[in-house]
Amino acid sequence: MASSLVDAPVLPTLLRLSAPGLVLVAFQSMVSVGDTYFVGRLGTEPLAGLALVFPLVMLLQMTSSGAMGGGVASAIARSLGAGDAARARRLVVHALIIALGMAAAFTVLILAFGASLYRLLGGKGESLANALVYSNMLFGGAIASWIANTLASVLRGNGNMLVPALALITAAAFQVPLSGALVLGWGWVPRLGIAGAAIAYVASFSFAALVMALAVFRRSSPLRPRSGDLALEAALFGDILRVGGMSVLNSFQTILTAVALTGFVGGFGAAALAGYGVGVRLELLQIPLVFAVGQALVVLVGTNIGAGNPARAKRIAWTGTAVAAAICLAIGGSAALFPHAWVGLFSSDPDVLDAGTMYLRIVGPFYSLLGASIALYFASQGAGRMLRPVLSATVRLGVVLIGGAFATSLSAIFGVIVAGIGLSAGLMMWFIARTKW
Repeated sequence: MASSLVDAPVLPTLLRLSAPGLVLVAFQSMVSVGDTYFVGRLGTEPLAGLALVFPLVMLLQMTSSGAMGGGVASAIARSLGAGDAARARRLVVHALIIALGMAAAFTVLILAFGASLYRLLGGKGESLANALVYSNMLFGGAIASWIANTLASVLRGNGNMLVPALALITAAAFQVPLSGALVLGWGWVPRLGIAGAAIAYVASFSFAALVMALAVFRRSSPLRPRSGDLALEAALFGDILRVGGMSVLNSFQTILTAVALTGFVGGFGAAALAGYGVGVRLELLQIPLVFAVGQALVVLVGTNIGAGNPARAKRIAWTGTAVAAAICLAIGGSAALFPHAWVGLFSSDPDVLDAGTMYLRIVGPFYSLLGASIALYFASQGAGRMLRPVLSATVRLGVVLIGGAFATSLSAIFGVIVAGIGLSAGLMMWFIARTKW
C-alpha cells in the first residue's frame, strides 16, 4: 500500500482516498438530523437539553477523530513510508493506551463538571435535567467513541480508507432507527426519552469499534501487534502526541471561537442569532467534506515524508488544498448568490431571513479560504509539523475576540468573521510555503 502512495499520480490517488469519507459525511449528517428530529418530538425542553450538550459532543468527535486521530494516522503513515513496519505496529499499542486515557479524562471531567458547564451555557430546570441525562449516558461511554476513532485512524494510516468508512457508515445506518426506537418507544422497545439517543450513540460506536478491531487484529493484518511490540516507549508516545496534542489544543480553540461568535451575535437579538445559526450551519456542513479530503492528505503527506520525498508531499498538500478550496467556493459562492434558497429552508421570519442573508453574502464568498486552511492543517498533521498551523488558528481566535468586542453592528461582526478566516488562511499558506518538510 505504501509504495502506491509514493508513486501513483497525485490527484487521482487523493480523490480515491477521499471518496469513502465523502460518502460517510452523508450518513453522519443523517444521524445528526435524525437525533434532533426524534428528541424534538419529545418537546422543547429535551431539544434544548440536546443543544446544551452538542458543543461537548462535537469536541469529543473532533479530538478523538480529527485531532488525536490525525496524530495516530500521521505517525503510522510516516513509519510505513520509511519501511518500518515494526514501529507502526508498536504505535498501534501506544495509540490505544492514549485513547483509553483520553476517554477516561472525558468521562471523569464531564460527569464531575458537566452540570456547572451547562448552567453556564444557560441551562436550567427541565432543559438542564435533560442535558444531564443525555450527557451522563453518552460521556459515560466515551471509550466507545475514542476506541472506534483511534482504530479508524490506525487503518487510515495504512492507507485503508474503505474499512473505517464502511464500519462508520454501517454504524450510522444502525444508529438512526435505534435512536428513534429508544427515544420514542417503537413496538416492544421501551420509551427511554433523551437517554435513548445517548444509548444509540454509544451502541453504534461500540459496533464500529468491534468491526475495526477485527480488521486491525486479524492474523493477516500488517498492523497487528506482536508480543515484542508491547513494550512502551516514551518516543512513540511523543510521536503521536507531538501532532495529536497540538491538534487537541486547536480543537479547543475552534470550539471557543464558535462560542464567542455566538455570544457576540446574540447581543443583537434572537432573530440575528437565529439567522446567523442558519447561515453558519452551511459552514459547518462543509467541514466534514473537507475532513474527508484532509484525512487523505494526512496519509499521503505522512507516507511521502516517511519515504524521504518532501517535495512530493508539498505538491500533494497544495493539490488537496486546491480541491478543498474548490468545494467550499462552489458552496459559498452559490449561497452568496442565492441566500434565500438556503435560509428559507429553515425560517420565513423576515428578520431571520435578513440576518441569514447578510451572513451568507458577507462570509460565503470566503468559504474557499476556510477550506484551504483546513486542508493545510491536515497536511501539516501528515508532515508532523503542527505548531505554526495551531498558531494561525490562535490568531483567528484573537481576531474574533478583539474584533467582536468592538463591533457595533451585525455586519461588522460578520466582517470580523471574514477577517479571522482570511488572516488565518493567509498565515497558514505562508507557513506551509516557508516550512521545510
